[in-house]
Amino acid sequence: MFLMIKSFIQNIWKIIYKILRYSIRTLHLIRTVIINIFFIIFIVISVGVYLNLRDSSASLSKCSALILDLSGIIVDKPVTYSKFQKFSQHLLNTNKPNAKENSLFDIINILRQAKNDPHITGLILSLKNFCGSNQTSLEYIGKALREFKESGKPIYAISDYYNQSQYLLASYANKIYLTPHGFVDLRGISTSKLYYKSLLNNLKINTHIFRVGRYKSAVEPFIQDQMSDHVRHEETKLVNRLWDQYLQIISINRNTTTRSIFPGINNILNELHRMQGDTAAYALKNKWIDEIASHFVIENTMKEIFGSNKQGTSFNAISMYDYNLIAPAKKDNQIAIICINGPIVDGPDIPGSIGGDTIAHKIRSARFDPKIKAIVLRVNSPGGSVNASELIRLELIAVRDSGKPVVVSMGGIAASGGYWISTPANVIIASNSTITGSIGIFGIINTFEKSLDTIGIHSDGVNTSPISNISITTPLPTEYINMMQLYVNTSYHYFINTVAESRCKTTEDIHKIAQGHVWLGYDAIKNGLIDNIGDLDDAINKAIELAHLKEYQLNWYENKINWIDVLIQQANKVIHTIIINLLNHYVSLINFDNNIKINNSNILQFSWNDPKNCYALDLNYSEQL
Repeated sequence: MFLMIKSFIQNIWKIIYKILRYSIRTLHLIRTVIINIFFIIFIVISVGVYLNLRDSSASLSKCSALILDLSGIIVDKPVTYSKFQKFSQHLLNTNKPNAKENSLFDIINILRQAKNDPHITGLILSLKNFCGSNQTSLEYIGKALREFKESGKPIYAISDYYNQSQYLLASYANKIYLTPHGFVDLRGISTSKLYYKSLLNNLKINTHIFRVGRYKSAVEPFIQDQMSDHVRHEETKLVNRLWDQYLQIISINRNTTTRSIFPGINNILNELHRMQGDTAAYALKNKWIDEIASHFVIENTMKEIFGSNKQGTSFNAISMYDYNLIAPAKKDNQIAIICINGPIVDGPDIPGSIGGDTIAHKIRSARFDPKIKAIVLRVNSPGGSVNASELIRLELIAVRDSGKPVVVSMGGIAASGGYWISTPANVIIASNSTITGSIGIFGIINTFEKSLDTIGIHSDGVNTSPISNISITTPLPTEYINMMQLYVNTSYHYFINTVAESRCKTTEDIHKIAQGHVWLGYDAIKNGLIDNIGDLDDAINKAIELAHLKEYQLNWYENKINWIDVLIQQANKVIHTIIINLLNHYVSLINFDNNIKINNSNILQFSWNDPKNCYALDLNYSEQL
């Protein structure tokens, strides 16, 4: 009996041993395969990087055009930016439209380097896949285009059609080409947002609004079904001024009048009827373009100007995505460039938003770095969390008090919390089309007790005080409602006192231009909210002046991407490209993003995480033209 039990146990053990042994071997095999896959990807990427660097430098002939073939949108700071992105386009044979975000400042640097590059003899604006940007950024690129043209190198714009953003850039060209069935799509500027009052009522959601400022309209979608009269009046003035400025730039570039550029939609329709709907001929007659030509004719013209490539298939040219920027010489004296691009949230950065903790850490690092002699804060933000904005402001005050000057360069929008964080600056610089001001505070809390009651869910419990159990499933106590309004009132008075102190004005003066009122740059300077009209170049020059620097280097404080992140990104692209290539054999995919644009506020996408539920935020104005 004992021997039988012993034999049985031994057999069981042998089975378990075999299972464990084969399991370990299997795990080892899987681990080896995974490691080898990542190693192969790493080797392929490394080889691709080397070949790309070698080929891009070797392919640039002595007489080449730089093609500004912008794809996607332009932002101050892309959400994820890596130099490996352009290598993967060649390596994986992916199309450039996959590059959704482009750095504004990289574009400026490319144009300025190309202006002085003897191998680059001209510029081609190929903007078909360019989706747009804010007017301030487009004007800044226009400045670089004007510098390029004034160097004696020609600019040619070529496209089947031009939307408003594309045409603003194209207007800087020496010559604008349009294909026979093309058109220039000038419509005007508008604002549009969704209103949710009836929806919230139908869903029995209680929306509690706390605000200060007659013009603080960010909360209107929650409490109304349409725009209020005073907000409609203010937004009408705003879009009309932006449109007038847009037309003024176009008319100067095209050497004509604003009336000729946009004679009114009815006049355009009547003229198109007379011309039997020939949009290209109308564009030529109206001096929107210089020549109507097919791609074949344009291609041959460019070959005559820039010469043919080695294959004889096209003219000598290099894409902006292949054009390598030369790193500047390192210097001991540095100016830190810190970009705040997007809504401001409490805590660290999250995709699409800027974290107060992350920016404060960057500012603190620049303050303690002995090589940093000044900070230029690039603000392109509608604001956000009051707590996060104040955290950033206090760090900037510490920098200024340490003896290092702070200069703010405002982008397309620096409103509400975006203006809050700008107040400690020695100098604030904005463009004429910058949207700023919106000095006001609001809080918003939604509760769902009535919605839950409707479906038979109820909440009950005990507490030690009326405000000890604040929940979205119970009504807000009167005491907490009073407390929230007190928070908002206190934050607003703190805001206007901060602005008054920083701008050397009285609180009464600031209150008159505050209350959530939005201003464009040239109005903001009249009201004393900013110091100068200009761009990032002017901000850098002012920082040099204040820091008394003769030599300097720009130090861009960007989020660093480690090699593991890059490896994972590229592996994802490999898989994505393989799947898309397989699908394309069977399915015709249509990109609706290029055809449909909804101009709506990002109220529902914003991360409402301020610890006091107080926000200095302006989400009513689209950043895209």
